[in-house]
Amino acid sequence: MDLLKKLFPYSFGTKDVANLVIKTIIYIVVTAVLGAVIGLSTLLVAWIPVVGLLVAWLLGLVSSLAGIYCLAGIVVMFLDYFKVLK
Repeated sequence: MDLLKKLFPYSFGTKDVANLVIKTIIYIVVTAVLGAVIGLSTLLVAWIPVVGLLVAWLLGLVSSLAGIYCLAGIVVMFLDYFKVLK
């Protein structure tokens, strides 16, 4: 439990439904903005022959990991809200 609190500090401490909805929207917006920024960065460096492809691949990996982190944060937040985690 302590490890989850260290990895997802924003997901804990949700008291009411309004706070739950706001935190969920923030997670979704952060994921969308990060995906857009990384997508734009990928387009800017992808034209470089060899290095651009490697950087584009790495940026895609970072974007995927950020999306997975935000999804896991939402899941942990709901589990904490419904008192499944102890």
